[in-house]
Amino acid sequence: MARSMWKGSINFGLVSIPVRLFPATSRKTVRFNQIDSRTGARVRQRRVSEADGTEVPLEAIAKGYELASGRYVMISDEELAALDPKASRTIDMVEFVDQAAINPITYDSAYFLAPDEANVKPYALLLRAMTEADKVGIARFVMRGKSYLAAIRPDGGKLVLSTMLYADEIRADDEVPGLDAVAAAEVSEREVAMANQLIASLDAEFDPTSFEDTYRQKVLDLIERKSAGQADLIESPSSVEDNQVVDLMAALEASVAAAKAARQSRSA
Repeated sequence: MARSMWKGSINFGLVSIPVRLFPATSRKTVRFNQIDSRTGARVRQRRVSEADGTEVPLEAIAKGYELASGRYVMISDEELAALDPKASRTIDMVEFVDQAAINPITYDSAYFLAPDEANVKPYALLLRAMTEADKVGIARFVMRGKSYLAAIRPDGGKLVLSTMLYADEIRADDEVPGLDAVAAAEVSEREVAMANQLIASLDAEFDPTSFEDTYRQKVLDLIERKSAGQADLIESPSSVEDNQVVDLMAALEASVAAAKAARQSRSA
């Protein structure tokens, strides 16, 4: 059973809707420790002073912000605490927008919003109203001393809250080399038609359960084999040359043929 990580209410005009916040995701990353290969002992991180190489006790460590000059501005915990957003237990709806108006890049972490079991009606009302309006709510709230911008959207029989990045946290696309050449690239109508045919041949209803992290499973299988005493030799992947020049039409035609063959084999 998932544990609630925040409890409060959504302020929707003068209506207060009691809710609890639950993480919507659970990462499945395989984690490794650093080991001294000579002794098999675990390697621990130490806090060491650059001045003399001695270990610094935790109570002597302070926060410093490095300036361009290389100097540090020291900031105390008390000074930061004074700047903390005022702790509150409300998610304040600011506005409602179309889903298409939100760039998916701005989404950060996702959470389920669950109603207070003793007072479900206001939650059900907001869920139905947002579903019928086909709108996403933009809100602000404070969690664990940090102020968040968030998007709240209906998803089936529940509300989902996604924290969002602020506009100045999104890189401008002109910082990415190569994109300025895309508009000048010439593609023929025949190539576009063949690309559209390839897209159509791969068209499907998205089912997230049909995909799995095969690399993670291979890592776990390797760990299991090695823990059982096997010493399988892992072959290095073959190198792939960069900037390969290909016949675009030939590659598209071969891709369409392969996609059609794969679909026919699945239907058979």
